[in-house]
Amino acid sequence: MATNRASKRGRRRTATDDGDVSVRQAELLVIAGELFAKNGYVATTVRDIADAAGILSGSLYHHFESKEQIVDEILSAYLDSLLERYQETLDADLGPRETLEGLIRESFDAVDQHRSAIAIYQNDRQYLSQFERLAYLPRAAKKFERILMDTIQRGVDQGAFRSNLDVRFVYRFVRDDVFTAGRWYRPDGPLSA
Repeated sequence: MATNRASKRGRRRTATDDGDVSVRQAELLVIAGELFAKNGYVATTVRDIADAAGILSGSLYHHFESKEQIVDEILSAYLDSLLERYQETLDADLGPRETLEGLIRESFDAVDQHRSAIAIYQNDRQYLSQFERLAYLPRAAKKFERILMDTIQRGVDQGAFRSNLDVRFVYRFVRDDVFTAGRWYRPDGPLSA
C-alpha cells in the first residue's frame, strides 16, 4: 500500500520487488531517524548516517537516492500508518466522544513505533515542506486537523460535548498534547494511552 501512495506522490522507491523495504534499508531508516530526531535534519549529514551504520557514505546511495528520500521514507511510513489507524477509528461508527478518545489513543500508540518520525515531523516539518517530494506534509497536517476538528464539532452538534465549546481551542489543545507526546510518553511507562 505504501508503494502505491509513494508512486502517487511521484517518489522513486528503492524497495524490493514485492514493495517491502529490505531489512538493511529498515535498519538504515532507524539509524537515520534517530539522528534526524536528535540533531535535526539539516545538521545530520549522509556521512553521519553512514558512520553510525558502519558503512561508507557512498554505500548509503545503494539503498537510497538522497537524504530527502530517507526522511521521506521515515515520515511517509509514520503518516500513512497514523492516517490509516485514524480512518479505522472513524469507520468504526462510534459516538463523537468515543471517536475522539480512539483518535487520541491511536496517536499515543504510534509513539512507540514512530518516536523518531514524530520528532522529525514536529521539529523539521516546515523546513522539509519546501522539498517537492515532501510537499505532502502540509496536506497531512490539514488532514489531521480536519479529522480532529470534525470529530469535536460532531460532538458539539450531537450534544456529547458542551454547546459553548470552542472547537478550535480544543483541537489545538488536543493536537499539541498528542503530537508532543513523543517527548514524554513511554508506552512501557506508568501511564497507558
